[in-house]
Amino acid sequence: MLEKIFKLRENNTSVKTEIIGGVTTFMTMAYILAINPSMLADAGMDKTAVLLATAISAFIGTMIMALLANYPFALAPGMGLNAYFAYTVCGTMGYSWQVALTAVFLEGIIFIVLSLTNVREAIFNAIPFTLKKGVSAGIGLYIAFIGLQGAYLIVDNPSTLVSYVDFVGDFHTKGICAILALIGLFITAILYVKNVKGAILIGIIATWVLGMIAQAAGLYTVDVENGFYSLYPVMEMTDFSSIKLTFGQVFKADFSSVSIFNFIAVLFAFLFVDMFDTLGTLIGVATKADMLDKNGKLPKVKEALVADAVATSAGAILGTSTTTTFVESSAGVAAGARTGLASVVTGVLFLLSIFLSPIFCAIPGFATAPALVFVGFLMISAIVDINFNDLKEAIPAYLCLLCMPLMYSISEGIAIGVISYVIINVACGKAKKITPLMYILAVLFVCKYIFL
Repeated sequence: MLEKIFKLRENNTSVKTEIIGGVTTFMTMAYILAINPSMLADAGMDKTAVLLATAISAFIGTMIMALLANYPFALAPGMGLNAYFAYTVCGTMGYSWQVALTAVFLEGIIFIVLSLTNVREAIFNAIPFTLKKGVSAGIGLYIAFIGLQGAYLIVDNPSTLVSYVDFVGDFHTKGICAILALIGLFITAILYVKNVKGAILIGIIATWVLGMIAQAAGLYTVDVENGFYSLYPVMEMTDFSSIKLTFGQVFKADFSSVSIFNFIAVLFAFLFVDMFDTLGTLIGVATKADMLDKNGKLPKVKEALVADAVATSAGAILGTSTTTTFVESSAGVAAGARTGLASVVTGVLFLLSIFLSPIFCAIPGFATAPALVFVGFLMISAIVDINFNDLKEAIPAYLCLLCMPLMYSISEGIAIGVISYVIINVACGKAKKITPLMYILAVLFVCKYIFL
């Protein structure tokens, strides 16, 4: 039955490989179960309710992706968009979280319409092949940067913006985490080089176990106030009734003091970021999995985009910020996942997490960080397919991959890549090779920087 549904042999994979890939993807995404409730709580939402909404929306979106598109792409409330939700819309602008959820819900409805009318698919196909390679490589740098931060190897620095951690001064917190993450990275790399199945997953678990040993030995110190929690899971029951605090609140928003123009601006901000984060993730992960056809197109991209759009609206109804395709899906792809069976595994684990949330939330960031750094290496390999002898193609791809980590945004990297591609090729007399949709995208991106 699994063969019939997911076409395992056709995709050169097996049930075992898909399970490992699905578990690996979940392990690298599990941090969202801890981070999303914490961030949205700053907007006035109940933490437990948000955790339940996060897990259930991830399950719904990932299962739709699995059964509709048969791709190993997992979905969950996205980082960046949750920060915009909590700290800009609800914080700086002062809107209630119910109003913010309404914006997310409507954004999802618009996405469904755009997906069903082939607009998003057309955008995906309009991006030049070389630029897609730049997107994939850029995502590699982006998630590696996220991993380095999660490992505390890279920290804030007022003079240089970023720097390496003070191993001595913060040894029992950041320092030991950074050391354990480095050990985990070496474990992952060595196992992968030796072709050990599940190398990335083994690296995550090994790093977590080493962390628990370090805590027992007194090398790692629990400091809850500064975000360093016990690495040992604590079994306790989840309060399932709390979901009523957020479920359906999207339909109870009070717009009496909301400016319609500001609301539209918020709606389009969600729309832009979600659309191009999703497209960028699909391009990057699909490129790494060798799923693009000879024309650089992704089969069943419409189904994948519909899954993403439906998940966004469903998540808003449940009570969470924008649900989107996760770039961490590349970890599962790197572990061998090639079909929706891996997504089924990931989705089921998200659903189970509502019962075992203390265990999953106990996975520390420094344990998943080595996986992200190593997957970044695997994804940046797409750079070798860029023709650096054709500067009109290579420079936009370079700017795209450069801007993603430095601007901390997949969508911003795509924006810079598209704008530069159009400008450089038009200025060099190659305007005819640019599709009309690329011109439209370039203009829209410029307008975004001016008006949003």
